Amino acid sequence: MEKATFAAGCFWHVEEVFSKTKGVQSTQVGYTGGHLENPTYEDVCTDKTGHAEAIQVEFDPNEISYPDLLKVFFENHNPTTPNRQGPDIGIQYRSAIFCHSPEQEKIAKEAKEKLNPIAKKTFGNDIVTEIKTASTFYRAEEYHQKYFEKNF
Repeated sequence: MEKATFAAGCFWHVEEVFSKTKGVQSTQVGYTGGHLENPTYEDVCTDKTGHAEAIQVEFDPNEISYPDLLKVFFENHNPTTPNRQGPDIGIQYRSAIFCHSPEQEKIAKEAKEKLNPIAKKTFGNDIVTEIKTASTFYRAEEYHQKYFEKNF
């Protein structure tokens, strides 16, 4: 198994998409990319912790490749809006890829570069997705886990 971590707006929607993706073995939502240890949802919503709402997936690379996960990521949000997805505004809603290896970083940068002309044509702007080394992932509160599955 391998891990991949993505931020693409509200983590509820992102988890729903990835949990239904063949080859993804498990998902969890949480916070990453900030400076506060053990942040809560309320902390992250202040827009002062630097964290993004994110999803961490465990996937079987024999069933789905990292480039295919990136395809799911880019197809399911607008990667050209800084700190925003739809009506959700704030740094926690930014578009970001948190890489768990140099190989993931290389592949993510190549995908971003390849997709940028398409995004510019589709959305009228360049891709603003951050590509960073994965840092500590703090699991979100239990009521956020599998939110759509539990509530809809």
